Amino acid sequence: MSEQDRVRWDECYLNQAPPDVSAVRRPQVFAPFEAEFPAEGRALDIACGLGAASVWLARRGLDVWGVDISRKAIDHARELANRVGVGKRCRFVVVDLDDGLPVGPPVDVVLCNRFRDSRLYAPIIDRLAPGGLLAISVLSSVGVKPGRFQAAPGELTTAFAQLEVIAAGEGDGEAWLMARKPNHEL
Repeated sequence: MSEQDRVRWDECYLNQAPPDVSAVRRPQVFAPFEAEFPAEGRALDIACGLGAASVWLARRGLDVWGVDISRKAIDHARELANRVGVGKRCRFVVVDLDDGLPVGPPVDVVLCNRFRDSRLYAPIIDRLAPGGLLAISVLSSVGVKPGRFQAAPGELTTAFAQLEVIAAGEGDGEAWLMARKPNHEL
């Protein structure tokens, strides 16, 4: 991201209070599939924002690495994790995803909610451990006027065709997918 984008996101989060403990939950689009999320292992939360979903994963029992471009969002995420009592299970780092995913071990869950960078699709698959779960939602051009940051129709199912789809949907400006990496080599 450009420095201008970083500043814009910091300003966005600057005037927001850290999330309340009641905000700790999985993204709403994945609510019907909550049981698919494991209760142990490692997770990577891409563009984690204020950390509500990261902290939810940590409460489930996962060790979570949340990354975001905004230093202010990361500060709020750390504060929330500590308030909820899962600070030791959460690691939050400022990362410019234009440089790619940060180097790290395979993970059991990759969560990416409302962030889209198609250059990261292959690295996301590579980062998943065999049997690992991908939960991704992005803005979509399906059902709304197309825009710069929106996925094209069928983009997620095409990009993640190597994975075993659990569920997927598109409409009203959102595309989402839950899928599992096969336990054998792709």
